[in-house]
Amino acid sequence: MRSRLEDELVIIHSDDLPKFKKGGSVVRNSYFWALRAIAGHAPRYGDWEYESEVWLALQRVLLAFQESGYLGLRETQLEFPPDFYDIPPLLKSVSTWAEPTPPD
Repeated sequence: MRSRLEDELVIIHSDDLPKFKKGGSVVRNSYFWALRAIAGHAPRYGDWEYESEVWLALQRVLLAFQESGYLGLRETQLEFPPDFYDIPPLLKSVSTWAEPTPPD
């Protein structure tokens, strides 16, 4: 999930967030509600924000759903920009860097 860090907030890009679907997969819907429950700001059509106080909970939610085997790694891993080197230590186990964009 494309992510960035701004002012002690982990922000997840809205296009990469799990979607809630009425009558959809129980696992995906549970994942949606778990992430939404710990978000400090979770607008319906915007990026979700996580304050540093909930990073441990965010790490645990991501790890639990990674280990379940029902969701792919791209859905359960934070992906920071390739030039970002300050991934918070608490989130390193559930984070990676995006591939650099090739020059034109």
